[in-house]
Formats: sequence, C-alpha cells, structure tokens
Amino acid sequence: QVQLVESGGGSVQAGGSLRLSCTASGYTHRPDCMGWFRQAPGKEREGVAAIDPLGRSTVYAGSVQGRFTVSRDNAENTVYLQMDSLQPSDSGMYFCATRAFGCNLALSAYNFWGQGTQVTVFS
Repeated sequence: QVQLVESGGGSVQAGGSLRLSCTASGYTHRPDCMGWFRQAPGKEREGVAAIDPLGRSTVYAGSVQGRFTVSRDNAENTVYLQMDSLQPSDSGMYFCATRAFGCNLALSAYNFWGQGTQVTVFS
C-alpha cells in the first residue's frame, strides 16, 4: 500500500514563497506520476501541478503557471512543489497524489492520496 506524507505548509505573506514536500513509501514498482492538488474551504479540489515518473514532463494549472515549480527526487521518493509569488487565492489544503497511468491533472485518475498540508497566504 502506497503512503504519501506531505510537509512544508505554513502561513506566509503575499509575495512570499513556500516549498512543499511529499514523501512516498510502500512502492513495489517503478515511480508513478505524482500530482499536487489543493482545496480551499467551500471549493472543489483542483489540480495544481503534475510530474511524470522520470521528471521529464510537467503540467501546471493556468493559475500557477510561472509561479510554481514541481520537481522530484526518485532516489528519495520525494516530490516537491516550489511556490513563489504566493497570493491569498493560493491558500488551501495541499495534497499530493499518485497515479499509475498517464499524467495530467484529472483528479479521478489518482489512486493514492496524502492527508494534506495547510497553506495560508495573508495580505
């Protein structure tokens, strides 16, 4: 059973940066596509960024393009989300998730999810 643990959330002033980490355990096969998602209170969960198993291809939501960077270290079974120029609208619970086939921001295709880490951006 794959387990995902997120860390790195916190409170930051608008314009600031945070770096989230997601460490996976329980893999018995090659790394999967990893995605980052977020959910604000009263809103649906939305895709933020995803990275393919070898880290060669990434995809971003339009709202974070150019401000967020997803990367991974397969030797450490860890995926990162560097978030720069944060805005209050970026606030929410951030989740990482994994999927075995394909790699985009479609939530339904992701099989395993972490518990999330809270990000709060204040103005």
